[in-house]
Amino acid sequence: MNAVIRDAEAPPPPTPAAPAQPASLQGATLLLGTIALSLATFMNVLDTSIANVSIPAIAGDLGVSPDQGTWVITSFAVANAISMPLTGWLTRRIGQVRLFTASTLLFVAASFLCGLAPSLSMLVVFRALQGAVAGPMIPLSQSLLLASYPKSKAGAALGIWSITTLVAPVVGPVLGGWITDNISWPWIFYINVPIGIVAAVVTWVIYQRRESPTARVPIDKVGLALLVIWVGSMQILLDKGKNLDWFNSPFIVTLAIVSVIGFLVFIVWELTEEHPVVDLTLFRLRNFSVATVSMLIAYGLFFGNVVLLPLWLQEYMGYTATLAGLVLAPVGFLAFLITPVVGRLLNRVDPRWFVTISFLVFGLVMFMRSDFNTQADMRTLLIPTIIQGIAMATFFIPLFTLSLSGVGPERVPSASGVINFARITAGSFATSIVTTLWARRATLHHEQLIEHLTGSNAAMTQMLARVHAEGLTTQQGYALLNRLVDQQAYMLSADDIFYVSGFLFVALVGLVWLARPEKQEGGAASGAAAGAH
Repeated sequence: MNAVIRDAEAPPPPTPAAPAQPASLQGATLLLGTIALSLATFMNVLDTSIANVSIPAIAGDLGVSPDQGTWVITSFAVANAISMPLTGWLTRRIGQVRLFTASTLLFVAASFLCGLAPSLSMLVVFRALQGAVAGPMIPLSQSLLLASYPKSKAGAALGIWSITTLVAPVVGPVLGGWITDNISWPWIFYINVPIGIVAAVVTWVIYQRRESPTARVPIDKVGLALLVIWVGSMQILLDKGKNLDWFNSPFIVTLAIVSVIGFLVFIVWELTEEHPVVDLTLFRLRNFSVATVSMLIAYGLFFGNVVLLPLWLQEYMGYTATLAGLVLAPVGFLAFLITPVVGRLLNRVDPRWFVTISFLVFGLVMFMRSDFNTQADMRTLLIPTIIQGIAMATFFIPLFTLSLSGVGPERVPSASGVINFARITAGSFATSIVTTLWARRATLHHEQLIEHLTGSNAAMTQMLARVHAEGLTTQQGYALLNRLVDQQAYMLSADDIFYVSGFLFVALVGLVWLARPEKQEGGAASGAAAGAH
């Protein structure tokens, strides 16, 4: 008995020492390393939004409809979402510096191929490749940047990194619009080539001696395959459903069955796998579940409307890609000013309050846009966009912080990966859903409008008289009238989507307050910033 007591009281055996962290960088080396990592991050985030305003031009040049052109957005997002969970495994197998450099160079190569694409199908393939190799870039850029600074300046490093990722989505539509109008759309991809090469070379020269240790670790091949099957099937279903008359098509029915079964098997497999590609056990945590579901819905609503607005402006309001981009650009003004304040207050203020402000402001913006009409001027369009900057500043980091409240430090990377996967997938699915709803509601409004246009209708009589006075034939008059009805129908359809989106944002406030956040620790806050972008 005494021996047992002595053994119990004996100090535990020493644990192996953790690998020593490399010393922080200094002077010009630190500056160059920060610039290189920020450039790579900027380039990556830029490509999530730079193509949004260029879709009509790409679709017209490649001979497809704008609805089909949105595959350029969704293919990138789906591939990026699927590759994101592999970052941890790839880092341990290859090393973070080698993986980051390789991902950046492969991103450059894929961007060049996107610019050369002769058809929509090839462009979609190359965009999917671009999204797949982009997965590790953002989390690794933050990891390398934090290791470059002393711990006392970690906040400043995160601030630099966050501003970079905040500016890129704002610059994207403006830059993409200007390039499309003044040069040609392939150059929205070609501009990545010099930026990416410089970022990769400088990163390798500075960081190659700071490589992380590697090890042979198992990968969940079955889980990864199931992930690709159900996400890919669902995305193809959403993209092709409208053209194939939805569930009247055997192909769509097959995709639906495959995606549902694949999803259910994926859940069962991941919950029982020792090394899952996606750690679904995190959903047993209340805060994580509430925040992830909120992110899934809110980001889907946000991104779907970000895609819809420039499409409507260019197709039915006569805006150029540049002007459509300028309508989206002012969102960064207030976001840039308010984000640092939110970051400083986050440890002292319940993140649910910030998220509540975000959702209410998003709702207000959507309600304002639901009053748009075909006479809306630039000022009317810009005011909601400027106000939306408040919602952007109080959305991402507070919601990610809430998701990580109560998550142990060892699970923060997995948690950030899961919620990031949910965010990117939501944006991809929402793009297809919103553009489909827009077309379907427009068809309904078109039918309702033409019911009031008969041969005896006064407006119809005046219209035809004006057409004849201008020397047009009756057939040309009907074509012109149909175009005007289309313009009104698609405007009313967009207003419907904005209106419903506003209600959903307001309803999400109730969901957020189901969470019970704990006092934030520094590690969780860092992890929140990692996942937020």
